Amino acid sequence: MVTRPLPVAFVGHGSPMLALDAERGAPLRAWGAALPPPRGVLVVSAHWEADGLLVSPGGAQVFDFSGFPERLSRVRYVPPRAEALAAEASALLGARVVERGLDHGAWVPLVHVLPGADVPVAQLALPRGATPEADLALGARLAPLRDRGVLVLGSGAAVHDLARVDWSDTSPPPCWADDFDHWVGEVLEAGDRAALAGWRAAPGAALAHPTDEHLRPLLVVAGAARPGDVARTFVRGFELGSISRRSVQLG
Repeated sequence: MVTRPLPVAFVGHGSPMLALDAERGAPLRAWGAALPPPRGVLVVSAHWEADGLLVSPGGAQVFDFSGFPERLSRVRYVPPRAEALAAEASALLGARVVERGLDHGAWVPLVHVLPGADVPVAQLALPRGATPEADLALGARLAPLRDRGVLVLGSGAAVHDLARVDWSDTSPPPCWADDFDHWVGEVLEAGDRAALAGWRAAPGAALAHPTDEHLRPLLVVAGAARPGDVARTFVRGFELGSISRRSVQLG
């Protein structure tokens, strides 16, 4: 039985190959093992934007990528359907429940966080075109789920610009990527929602996020945090030169 609110968290899911990478997955696995056992997980992934508020009970796995080794398509992660959790999220948000499998932004990190695939997982779409303020407010509306044993998990990247990655994965992060990633960590530690809402004015922002879908799950998670929640970064670093792996727990 959960006796205190679960934390909320944001994970940098990186390449789908994370699902096969025991070394990069190790800190996610350690973090998941230390969590109070959740009764369900609600994932907000960078890879599902939709018109309006939609929530899915999961129950299937979507391979929404191409160009990767065939062995990745053999990874199976299909947790129980989260029909009750989807209904709870729908009631809190006025969201419509739809059928959609879990995309790689959801199941790839969960391969390590909850490797048993025995916890029901639902997924919430990012409302297309929402402002940063609206994403923060959306997270605040999800906060009651924390008291009900639900892990609210954002999945994206603190820095994400596929046009500028180093596919050899041998280069250090460029200054603009490092600057923005560092700024994200500082703002989360300070609990400064106003700064998060104005992220486009942060150092390196234009290069770090030419499109905003990979940062938006972090805003939703930050919105679900409460005063006094302490930010703890449990993964740092970059892959492919400029894709941030930063993963943070709040609370």
